[in-house]
Amino acid sequence: MPPLLLTDVEIEQALKGVDWVRRGDRIDKTVTLADFRAAIGFVNRLAEEANRLDHHPDITISWNKVGLSVSTHDSGGLTARDFELARAVDALGDRP
Repeated sequence: MPPLLLTDVEIEQALKGVDWVRRGDRIDKTVTLADFRAAIGFVNRLAEEANRLDHHPDITISWNKVGLSVSTHDSGGLTARDFELARAVDALGDRP
């Protein structure tokens, strides 16, 4: 059974604890790093956390910027799992 969708009120509350922006049925974040090597290092650390949580973001890389988008696809929107991953990503910081 897929995770339960959060209500709009629950989502707004959860957003207060993370540095992400809601865009419809997903949350997004852009991390700016020193250069391409630092961006790749960040993505590698992120991959470890995503695998540990068994929840994986959509990732784009543009030189020193890493774009992230998170949603629970099998639930059709935002769930507690998305915010758990968001908190883990925020804890990684913006170091290489």
